[in-house]
Amino acid sequence: MLVDSPPEPSAETAPAPPNRRAVRAVGLLVALVLLVLVALASIAIGAKELSSGQVWHGLFEDTGTYGDAVVGERISRTLLGLLAGAALGLAGAVLQALTRNPLADPGLLGINAGASAAVVTAITYFGVTSLSGYVWFAFAGAAMVGALVWFLGGSRGATPVRLALAGTAISAALYGYLQAVMIMDDAALSKMRFWTVGSLASANDETITQVLPFLAVGTVVALLLARPLNAMAMGDDTARALGANLNRTRALSMAAATVLCGAATAACGPIVFVGLMVPHVVRSFTGPDLRWILPYATVLSPVLLLGADVLGRMVARPAELQVGIVTAILGGPAFIFLVRRRRTAQL
Repeated sequence: MLVDSPPEPSAETAPAPPNRRAVRAVGLLVALVLLVLVALASIAIGAKELSSGQVWHGLFEDTGTYGDAVVGERISRTLLGLLAGAALGLAGAVLQALTRNPLADPGLLGINAGASAAVVTAITYFGVTSLSGYVWFAFAGAAMVGALVWFLGGSRGATPVRLALAGTAISAALYGYLQAVMIMDDAALSKMRFWTVGSLASANDETITQVLPFLAVGTVVALLLARPLNAMAMGDDTARALGANLNRTRALSMAAATVLCGAATAACGPIVFVGLMVPHVVRSFTGPDLRWILPYATVLSPVLLLGADVLGRMVARPAELQVGIVTAILGGPAFIFLVRRRRTAQL
């Protein structure tokens, strides 16, 4: 008589040993402490040098002095960095799980390209000149491209490969359009030049208030998708057997990633490599379980973004390097390392 062997344990069916769960929990607390320290450094350190007394005065005794004004600007900048970093890292982790590609990032599905194309359109054809105007156009562009990628990828029959191919094709077309418009319109080129590199320097309370509701909704939806995405990681047939609704999970994953990346890009411009590097590094510590990957990515991505922003303020005083430039400089070698490491592991 033949007896079927029991199924192999998985991230969805087999809980981690208690000691490993404790290590992960402690690691998450350490990450939170590191985030607090980096946030404090972002407030204390800048292109304009302030004493510790001026920083303290600006935080707790605002009387309208120059130092208080600078600290106020840094607080807004830090808050936007926290929100945008968390959104980009979480979106990257969700997209890597959705496409089953550990080297995927929000740019893979054309979301950054959609936001950029919408902003250059707003500047060139609608005369939008304020950041508050850019935000809505960028978010709308990201949302429309996300919907288009979902449709071209097969909508209810979408697969990871189809979504990635659709996103790549749309990105190429939109970046071609963006470059053509900027070449033909000097005014658009001048206004877009600063936004396209990605920066936190223009952060203000109005921008944060505009994007906060979208980031909050996207974060909640993304975190709730951990279990069904864990099931999908084992294959479509196994996921169905475990009760996962594949079409709903893919649609919600696309929607959450689009909202998160679209809102962050609208507020800061396209910032690369944060959504790629952090989830990939986190996975080497947490393993494949998205119930841990998503919270870790949410906490550590702002650490990278704010750390890069502080570094950009320090290396070019009294001017500064935009955070998008710093992350690109750091991310290029890191991406090459990750690709070579992945190739070596497959040999």
